[in-house]
Amino acid sequence: MIRKHSATLHGHRTSFSLEDAFWQELKTIGAKRAMPLAQLIAEIDDQRTPDSNLSSALRVYVLEWLKSITPAPDAR
Repeated sequence: MIRKHSATLHGHRTSFSLEDAFWQELKTIGAKRAMPLAQLIAEIDDQRTPDSNLSSALRVYVLEWLKSITPAPDAR
């Protein structure tokens, strides 16, 4: 299910929509990086390209994080 979430980034409120699985994984990443969720979201927001929206940037970040910790299959 997609849910709307809100965060304060650089002093202004913004909202984004994420599926529950992405939201849970984002919270796990924040915990593993020992940083508040709002700080992680602000970091991702700062790094996204101007033509992408925050929801998409968050999904891509989670995907890239998971790919970085998952060993690649042996290509034989």
